[in-house]
Amino acid sequence: MDRLAAMETFVYVVETGSFSAAARRLNIGQPAVSKTIAQLETRLAVRLLLRSTRGLTPTEAGLAFFDRAKRAIEEANEADNAARGAASGLNGNLRICAAVTFGRQHIVPHLGPFLEQNPQLNIDLMLDDRNINLVEDGVDIALRLGALSDSGLTARKIAQCRRVVVGTPQYFAQHGKPACPADLSTHQAVVYTLGGGANWPFQKAGEEHPVSISGRIRVNAAEGLREAVLAHLGLTMASEWMFATELARGAVVEVMSDWALPNQDLWAVFPTGRMASAKARAFADYVQALMAKES
Repeated sequence: MDRLAAMETFVYVVETGSFSAAARRLNIGQPAVSKTIAQLETRLAVRLLLRSTRGLTPTEAGLAFFDRAKRAIEEANEADNAARGAASGLNGNLRICAAVTFGRQHIVPHLGPFLEQNPQLNIDLMLDDRNINLVEDGVDIALRLGALSDSGLTARKIAQCRRVVVGTPQYFAQHGKPACPADLSTHQAVVYTLGGGANWPFQKAGEEHPVSISGRIRVNAAEGLREAVLAHLGLTMASEWMFATELARGAVVEVMSDWALPNQDLWAVFPTGRMASAKARAFADYVQALMAKES
């Protein structure tokens, strides 16, 4: 039995909570995972997992083994990366998850230089607006926007930008430009349900002036928000990142610039309970430098 491979299988079973999820992560069949765990328990002469109709639960011995096995895997991976990296840069596969619009606009166009710096590295980029389970989907690093809903995540803030109220010149030519939050009551807003919804928390001179806006269009994806605004259907609140190109060329314009909104944060998120890999840390550094240039 390959002891390190067996430990890795056991760690994935505990982290994902099932043989089937661990099998998907390892790209092997579920019977192979079950057999490996059985062989591991036989070799150690101890029960590591309790099986029930409600799932798998590690025993006390299983928890102790899990902690040490996870550290051993992390140290082995770091040793490999250090040895290989000294001669050839980062290598292997790097699985990244990012929001669809942010990834399309700010990550995909800039992957070339990162790949050129690391010719032995392959990137698997998942564009998904959902907060997926990083362990179950085998993600090395996720780029997430806004407040993190799970305080237990291993995360690092790598960038920040303003949030603004924007619309097209055509929309404002027809409806006028709002000068203060109270003016928004006469406007059509495109509501982004994942980006603050209908509550817009304006601030001025250290005081908060929250308003509830109304609109006939609500969308749960940034791509839909962009298309609705660019179709002159209303104004919206969004990060400067979302409309960076259109703001630069005047296709959309900012209004109420003397009123502040909470900034939008960008986080690099890593699988909980694991040491971030060297390639994940390197990519986080790369994106941080990239966004600093764009700000």
